[in-house]
Amino acid sequence: MEVKQIAVIGAGVSGLGAIKSCLEEGLEPTCFEKSSDIGGLWRYEETPESGRPGIYKSLTCNTSKEMTGFSDFPVPDHYPNYMHNTKMMEYLRMYARHFGLIKHIQFQTKVCRVRKRPDFSSSGQWDVVVEVDGKQKTYIFDGVMVCSGHYTEKYLPLQDFTGITKFQGSHLHSWEYKHPDNFVGKRVVVIGIGNSGADVAGEISRVAEQVFLSTRRGAWIWNRVWDNGNPLDTTLFTRYNRTIQRFYPTFLINRWAENKLNARFNHANYGLQAKHRFLSHQSIFSDDLPNRIITGKVQVKANVKEFTSTSAIFEDGTEEAVDVVVFATGYTFSFPFLDDNSEILDSKHTMFKFIFPPKLEKPTLAFIGILQPVGATIPTSELQSRWVARVFAGLKKLPSQSDMLAAINRRKQKMEKEFVKSPRGIHRVQYIDYMDEIASELGVKPSLLSLFLWDIKLAKEIFWGPCTPYQYRLQGPGKWAGARAAILTQRERILKPLRTRVLKHPEASPSSLFWLRCICVVVIFLFVPVLVIVQVIYS
Repeated sequence: MEVKQIAVIGAGVSGLGAIKSCLEEGLEPTCFEKSSDIGGLWRYEETPESGRPGIYKSLTCNTSKEMTGFSDFPVPDHYPNYMHNTKMMEYLRMYARHFGLIKHIQFQTKVCRVRKRPDFSSSGQWDVVVEVDGKQKTYIFDGVMVCSGHYTEKYLPLQDFTGITKFQGSHLHSWEYKHPDNFVGKRVVVIGIGNSGADVAGEISRVAEQVFLSTRRGAWIWNRVWDNGNPLDTTLFTRYNRTIQRFYPTFLINRWAENKLNARFNHANYGLQAKHRFLSHQSIFSDDLPNRIITGKVQVKANVKEFTSTSAIFEDGTEEAVDVVVFATGYTFSFPFLDDNSEILDSKHTMFKFIFPPKLEKPTLAFIGILQPVGATIPTSELQSRWVARVFAGLKKLPSQSDMLAAINRRKQKMEKEFVKSPRGIHRVQYIDYMDEIASELGVKPSLLSLFLWDIKLAKEIFWGPCTPYQYRLQGPGKWAGARAAILTQRERILKPLRTRVLKHPEASPSSLFWLRCICVVVIFLFVPVLVIVQVIYS
């Protein structure tokens, strides 16, 4: 049987995982990368290049290394828990070398068009037109994996800001921002309080005369270091916590999270009080922003109403002289190489489980990493690729078109109830829930009941420990012999880069901690319903 040829568009983190997933299933991938190197979003370039991601020099990962790495290739134990972009690039190069991925990548190759072949309804094949050195070439592929990301086309809504055309200062998008050198002594307004907006405002404020951070709805601010100094995601993203959350009504989870974050600093006092509840919209990571606000270097302001030639007027009526405007207003999805065909991709980017266009006659086109996980991107996109590769290889089948559309509609209705309406919100997923959802389709979701019967040590770590991607290599297609060891040693890898000065101190025995947790589980299962009723009565 002839080996199926698969096109992978983009050699960023999603593209690398897609190449490897194809190789695991006996497919032959060819990856087209417009630039001269791998890395995508994580590769820093001093001069931004149109059509590819742009990051600032200080960019550091918001998810910790154990939650962020590929499922069968742990990040080196001595690497910091939160990796700077240079460390992330080192890790990606190690991954690519280890699995021999580079030879499958054609660099400096732009994908111009991806279109159905005339016999698509029977063959499912695609014509892919690429350009190299100004010359075009057409390939035929049995499947296409789009891994081009969604941080390339900046969203710059100048039309929403009256007077911006007569503003005599300069303005730029955060995509263009690299470092604060050009902002020394300036008065700067940063518009938008996503992760980039918070980072850029804090960094610029160290050299600027004054920074104003403008936000329409406020934000809830997380920090990377959580209780007892542990990485936030390794503490919160556990199967135990997810189980407990299912018993709690949403308003109680919101109350707990908001109280927890306000205990660090009162968001209302800092001008950051959000109009939305905690679970209704994306929260922001910033270790530095509260410190910059309390020192007066950043002032939080309302939305900008209009600009004059030398100032910004805010919706609360205040006016501030400014020299530079930074628009941290996000990005738009863009796939210019695809035909304008609603069967391929409609204006709302409707996809089954955020991967497969549901109206295609053949499931031979997939989008990888085009979602907003509340958690790490690499393991999420990698698991998507593993499933897609099985579908492309004919080893897994998708539901009927009507069933896929029904599932899409159910998810849409659920998200409309739970989340604030926003362009990014429609692609938001809870990390463990979504990973388990795709893992179930693939047949690699860990069986906790079986593990508690046959491997209690491993089961304890899977249930109470961080839900790391190695869990999805324990069984089924792509099973990795090192998965169990990786899970049981993950806490050691978390601690190693921290313990550069080792102090001896007594620790509670693992067995005592285990039984204490068991008692807690029993208590919670018995008394949670009563607590919920009491909270409802007195709230």
